[in-house]
Amino acid sequence: MATEAWEARAAALWDRLDDMDEDVFVQAMTDLAAECGPDDPVALFEVGGAHDSTGRTEAAVGYYERAVAAGLSGVRRRRVSIQMASSLRELGRPERALALIDAEKGRGSDEYDGALAMCEALTLAKLGRDREGLSVALIALALHLPRYQRSTVNYARGLVEEDPVG
Repeated sequence: MATEAWEARAAALWDRLDDMDEDVFVQAMTDLAAECGPDDPVALFEVGGAHDSTGRTEAAVGYYERAVAAGLSGVRRRRVSIQMASSLRELGRPERALALIDAEKGRGSDEYDGALAMCEALTLAKLGRDREGLSVALIALALHLPRYQRSTVNYARGLVEEDPVG
């Protein structure tokens, strides 16, 4: 089971990612995860992330799915949805990615809402639904504007509404 000390070691490993050979990094994360057992959801998530961050996207999805099945919870549950949806999008499965995003949006709201919206916007663009993706991105951005929030949201919604004249 992932302990506080294990978490600190995983964080330190992530801090060294850019200075390590990718194969060495993935192996180090895999070795660290092995200390937690084969079905530890946090360890599976971290190994999935290691694969994802080094371009091993297909393998990452498998680890993410196992982490969810093993009961991944908390903030990592939200993050796994974002990361897995992004991976699925890049693997040519944007419909599945969008379904995952929609399900995650139904789980509530937190500090990852913007990241979820970013992933949704990119997925919609991958599906050829650029105006809808832009609308999602602008609505997410509106929350961070010092002014013009209401008008930004209205314009963003207008991007996807049917043109009453046309």
